[in-house]
Amino acid sequence: MTATATRPVITGIGVAAPTGLGADAHWAAIVEGVNGIAEITRFDATGYPVRLAGEVPGFDAAEHIPSRLLPQTDHMTRLALYAADEALRDSGLDLAALPPYEAGVSSASTMGGFEFGQRELQNLWSKGGQFVSAYQSFAWFYAVNTGQISIRHGLKGPSSAVVTDQAGGLDAIGHARRQIRKGAKVMLAGGVDGALCPLGLAGQLSSGHLSTEDRPDRAYLPFDEAACGHVPGEGGGYVVLEDPVSAAERGARVYGRLAGYAATFDPDPLDPEADGLERAIRAALADANCAPDAIAVVFADAAAVPEADRAEAAALAAVFGARGVRVTAPKAQTGRLYAGGAALDLVSALLALRDRSVPPTAHVTSVAADCPVDLVTGAARPLTGHAALVLARGRGGFNAAAVVTTAD
Repeated sequence: MTATATRPVITGIGVAAPTGLGADAHWAAIVEGVNGIAEITRFDATGYPVRLAGEVPGFDAAEHIPSRLLPQTDHMTRLALYAADEALRDSGLDLAALPPYEAGVSSASTMGGFEFGQRELQNLWSKGGQFVSAYQSFAWFYAVNTGQISIRHGLKGPSSAVVTDQAGGLDAIGHARRQIRKGAKVMLAGGVDGALCPLGLAGQLSSGHLSTEDRPDRAYLPFDEAACGHVPGEGGGYVVLEDPVSAAERGARVYGRLAGYAATFDPDPLDPEADGLERAIRAALADANCAPDAIAVVFADAAAVPEADRAEAAALAAVFGARGVRVTAPKAQTGRLYAGGAALDLVSALLALRDRSVPPTAHVTSVAADCPVDLVTGAARPLTGHAALVLARGRGGFNAAAVVTTAD
């Protein structure tokens, strides 16, 4: 198998994010620094220490989802169906013309259908078991997005569900690449997440890493001296990965290539002191046959937790040198989307390469002295180069890194 054949091309992208519905709306928002973080409207959060979130604006499920699916889907699954639909439509694929088992789905989830589950548990406690929906048996489950998407589009090929917290979006795309290498022609991959409901917010608060700042422009400040945690959000993105030969044969428009991917876990049983994120970066670069100086921009994990920011900055400095590569974190405009966050960052990286522009990290005004990163702030900067690195870390020790490049 040639090196090119192992690097699938990306021919479709779909987005449902606090910065907008659709890839174009999202991209325009992050380039202009438009903030998608605001007061929670999906429920009354008055009594909670966190009252800000990144909610997907203007999403009416009835306009996008068949009526038969509405009773059986959680809000985050409806967002996933929207993003998946958009990615497939954007790819121009004729799914009916594909052999039935050569297209599959790889999705990531962190929390599953929390809002649906909360409602049915409330029915159980207040009304009795006969009032609990039969759809509760799967609507809450981590694999539900993969299942609903595959059924909706008749994707009978290899499918999977990945649960690695914020790293999940990249890990799902990495799993999809593995299936392309094994012979699948098409894989729809990524993640959409969200649990903006009382039960979901309570679970997220338990991490101790959520920002309690009540000003939307000061609540999520990665790498900033004033970093005080991140803001929760909902949404994410999907991409269509194709075998490059098949994509060329049908004359597909190509956004870029998934040139490299790697995942590590902390702590390493063989070297507990080693930094897992640094290992993931180096492994992804090696997998892409890409030298550090070929990376034009890094889309950072950007937890906005001071010790996590310091660790990420140290890993970047170890590979690229102090302030040796441009870094950006559009998450500051969306909130942390968990399994959807890294997938959305990968979409943003592809668009940055397409438009030769690095979006800014909104609201950050003073990069912390102990974070030696060249953080893009204020306004977008021109992008020179043909490769971008996307990073993600999940609670529990998960690290992931992916390299995307231009198609030529």
